[in-house]
Amino acid sequence: MRIAIPTEIKNNEFRVAITPSGVHDLVAHGHEVLVQSGAGAGSSIADESFASAGATILPDAESTWAAGELVLKVKEPIPEEYRHFRDDLVLFTYLHLAADERLTRALQQAGVTAIAYETVQLQGGALPLLAPMSEVAGRLAPIVGANVLLKPSGGRGLLVPGVPGTHPAKITVLGGGVAGTAALQVSLGLGAEVTVLDTNLARLRELDALHFGRVKTIASNSFEIEKAVVESDLVIGSVLIPGARAPKLVTNALVKRMKEGSVLVDIAVDQGGCFEDSHPTTHADPVFTVHRSLFYCVANMPGAVPNTSTYALTNATLPFVRSVAGQGWKDAMRGDPALARGLNVFAGDVVNEPVAAAHGLAHRALADVLR
Repeated sequence: MRIAIPTEIKNNEFRVAITPSGVHDLVAHGHEVLVQSGAGAGSSIADESFASAGATILPDAESTWAAGELVLKVKEPIPEEYRHFRDDLVLFTYLHLAADERLTRALQQAGVTAIAYETVQLQGGALPLLAPMSEVAGRLAPIVGANVLLKPSGGRGLLVPGVPGTHPAKITVLGGGVAGTAALQVSLGLGAEVTVLDTNLARLRELDALHFGRVKTIASNSFEIEKAVVESDLVIGSVLIPGARAPKLVTNALVKRMKEGSVLVDIAVDQGGCFEDSHPTTHADPVFTVHRSLFYCVANMPGAVPNTSTYALTNATLPFVRSVAGQGWKDAMRGDPALARGLNVFAGDVVNEPVAAAHGLAHRALADVLR
């Protein structure tokens, strides 16, 4: 199969969808890998590294998209990339379609077979292709939040760990999944006073045992969210419903009651965000003000650390890419229910039910597609 990797063009997106070792693996399995010139530059991977691993370097986006039977990306295509869509194309990338009706309809209209990293789901509920980037975003969230808390950034002028004789920052993490766990671990490492809220009591018990009671674990409900958020200096939103829009847990009215200069970091903004006033921002302009608080809602947080992120992502995606390329997407999905759950759009139909529900569109059953 011809596998193409174009350069990412989303604002300040420096990741690339494959590493030289990934290229070497796919070429060894008999596939042709085509990489757009400069695609790896942001991740400190030169064209020569891809070429020496067996890739063919193509000069521009047009030739790269046109040559690929399977196109691998990192982030969802932005509008200027829609012109590359066609009905014989298989696209494998993060899509987050529940929060992007325009992209959903563009994929439908072009007849693209669109597979989303974030909805590939194992039987136990784990999201193997979302997890590595959730870990990165979760670990970044307290770091960027601590920076926004600085007075020159508009924050409260608070040092997260404090110093002897002063109070450390209070950090609340909404959601104890992969991203939330990573966020609370780094928050603890920074010396903050940390609270995590989740609806899963078993998960809260695990977190309590893992951290020997150093994290305050609270069963999540509107009352406890309100109490924790109002007392916080930094709130990290990391709630996820696979494939669906994130629930709005922090209202605008609640933000109004927060301390002046407090910070809210929304890891879930790719899926619509879990704060009422969240909207996607970029690394070039990451922060906006709601009442007296600062929102950090960058939709591609791991793009800030592309070298780490690119290698972590390829480690996770490569087995699935190998399967799709080796068997064809349909046979690969018939043999792997986890991969099958990644199918979002096929032949003009929305296959992922939460995406269809988010936009009021008809839903085509996965079993009907694969039979």
